[in-house]
Amino acid sequence: MDARAVGQRIRAAREKKGLTQEELAALVDISPTHVSVIERGTKIPRMDTFVAIANVLEVSADSLLVDVVDRAAEGAASELSRLLEGLPREERARVLKVVTAMIE
Repeated sequence: MDARAVGQRIRAAREKKGLTQEELAALVDISPTHVSVIERGTKIPRMDTFVAIANVLEVSADSLLVDVVDRAAEGAASELSRLLEGLPREERARVLKVVTAMIE
C-alpha cells in the first residue's frame, strides 16, 4: 500500500475542509502528531481511525484508497461526476475529451 499517497489525499481533504491538523486530531480523538505521521505516510492508521478520519472529512474511504483498492474506480468515477456537475456544458465536453484521450 502506498501510505504516502493515502496520507497526501487525507491532507488534501483536510485542507479542502479548512481544518488544521490539530482540529482534525481533536475531532477524531487522536494526537496532532498522529495526524502528521498519517499524512506523511510514516504510519498507516488503524481501521477505526481511518474510518473516523474519512467521516470527519466527509470523503469516501475508496477516494482515499483509490490506488490501493481495485474497485475504487467506482468512487473515482463518482468523484469525477460530482466535479463535472459544477462545470458549464462546454467545459464538461472539454474534460470528457481529455479523459477519453488519456484512456485511449
